[in-house]
Amino acid sequence: MKCDPNLYRAAPPSLAVKPRLIRHLFLPPLVILLMVALGFLGFWLSEHYGIRSLSESGQRQLELNARAVESEISKYTYLPSLLELESSVSQLLDDPTPEHRQTVNDYLEGLNRRSRSRAIYVMDTTGRVLATSNWRDVDSYLGEDLSFRAYFQNAVRGQPGRFYGIGSTNGEPGYYLAHGLEEQGKIIGVAVVKVRLESMEERWQRARLEAFVSDENGIIILSSDPARRLKSVRPLSEDTKERLARSLQYYWFPLNELEPLARERLAEGVEKLTFPANVEVAQGDNEDISYLSQTRPLSDTPWNFTLLTPLQDLRREAINQGILVAVAFALLAFLLIAWNERRKVIATRLAAREALQEANNQLERKIGERTTDLRASNDRLKAQIRERRQAEETLRRAQDELVQAGKLAAIGQMSTSIAHELNQPLAALRTLSGNTVRFLERGQLDIASANLKTINELIDRMGRITASLRSFARRGDDHGQASLAKAVDATLQLLASRLDGAAVQVHGQFIDAQVQIDQTRLEQILVNLIGNALDAMHAQPTPELWLEGEASDGKYRLRVRDNGHGIDAQARKHLFEPFFTTKPGEQGLGLGLTLSASLAAATGGSLSVEHPASGGTAFVLGLPLVSPHPAEPI
Repeated sequence: MKCDPNLYRAAPPSLAVKPRLIRHLFLPPLVILLMVALGFLGFWLSEHYGIRSLSESGQRQLELNARAVESEISKYTYLPSLLELESSVSQLLDDPTPEHRQTVNDYLEGLNRRSRSRAIYVMDTTGRVLATSNWRDVDSYLGEDLSFRAYFQNAVRGQPGRFYGIGSTNGEPGYYLAHGLEEQGKIIGVAVVKVRLESMEERWQRARLEAFVSDENGIIILSSDPARRLKSVRPLSEDTKERLARSLQYYWFPLNELEPLARERLAEGVEKLTFPANVEVAQGDNEDISYLSQTRPLSDTPWNFTLLTPLQDLRREAINQGILVAVAFALLAFLLIAWNERRKVIATRLAAREALQEANNQLERKIGERTTDLRASNDRLKAQIRERRQAEETLRRAQDELVQAGKLAAIGQMSTSIAHELNQPLAALRTLSGNTVRFLERGQLDIASANLKTINELIDRMGRITASLRSFARRGDDHGQASLAKAVDATLQLLASRLDGAAVQVHGQFIDAQVQIDQTRLEQILVNLIGNALDAMHAQPTPELWLEGEASDGKYRLRVRDNGHGIDAQARKHLFEPFFTTKPGEQGLGLGLTLSASLAAATGGSLSVEHPASGGTAFVLGLPLVSPHPAEPI
């Protein structure tokens, strides 16, 4: 089967570029956006149906545990009314003598032991405790006035007293059941049973059940998590807080509100709550904890039982479902895009065969034209390279000439001192040579020999001076290695007459090192720096010069510091500019510091100026080290 090339003919380039550009720019973000949206939808659906399923199973568990709480509470409701049948209780209320009180105490103690309640006590109509089962304890209720308690006030009016509170005597929480004791239709006293309900909390904890019971005030009185106990599940008004504080129902606890980070109502009595991780001590991770909260009122009490079901596992499963949906969509999108690209490649190949021959012909024509253009461009480029090399060579020669001019200028400035240095040995040579002739004529050979030795020493001294001048005036190389100690010695020798004439005290505090610079150029830099220091100290009565050095970060820094007059702030801005000088008259050309900075920069170094707080000026010369470890100290 043959394919018709016209069927898959490629569109003209001007029309094909825009759709391809749009496809490459917008298709990946669109696929990613759809992948995220489908992943979120899968997560939401999985979480939604998971919460619905969890709510159904939680409703059964809520009913089961709520009935267990109701059963625990109801099994003690008969106990206070049982005391109406005991004659010793009636006798105590009619005649509260010590003998009657002791009889009732013993009876209540035995009844409390058999019923496994926390305490049983009898009060008169004024609210004072006449007998109690814990009469042997130090914190016994005997003689306590509990008329302020709500359960007493209800029972003395003939109503059942049901109350949860914290004891004002020992601070122990408990559930109080009160019953008015009647005789001939008249209430003569109140019987109270105190029950501890903490056993239910222990059972919840053993079963790893998240649950709590809140009373009529919205205060959590029982909780599997001790951190939630005596916290409010709803906001309390200031009047309510004041009323509860006066009643001492919760003793002096602050009754803070249990505030979730988020609350979402799903149905009647069903909410989704989110708490911060640091509040939920039962969890080990640092993420916020979400619960499915299901609440049911408890029969015969104004209390509510709330079951909290953690949603962490459900959320993880929903996230996994969302990721699975997103990955599946991404894989499907990748396959569709690959199939589409494959189809386009086949169509493009069919169209390319037809265009290839035409492109070949055009290419041959363009190659001929471009060859001619490239040959002309190559000739122009060669000419530009020759011109650039000539310019670089001219610039290098100019720089060398400028450096040499700086050397000669420095030699010219030292000429007077050098002439004076040479005149002294020349005068001595003239005198010694004349005396030697006379001593030879007289036959005084010892004295003549001593004069000849002195003449040799003077000639050697003059030779060292001229050799230093020749070495300093010699042209340097762009690359080389220099010994810092040798350069300092040569510089001090060149400037010896100026140093001696000014009585300068030189302090050498540096370490010899091999630096990457030509020896002659290093000497020229030091001659400029030390010469400028001598000029700055000409008016000092006690001139001092410091040469301080240190090596760090692969460079050696030599600090040349003097105690001269210093440099004013305006002159500091132009120190390294050519032909700028602070010396009077024609003593300087203003090229020394410029040349020195240029020579240092050519080797990868630097030259900078500092202004010490003690006065004077310090120039810092930094040069790359040849070896990372400097030589012995100088």
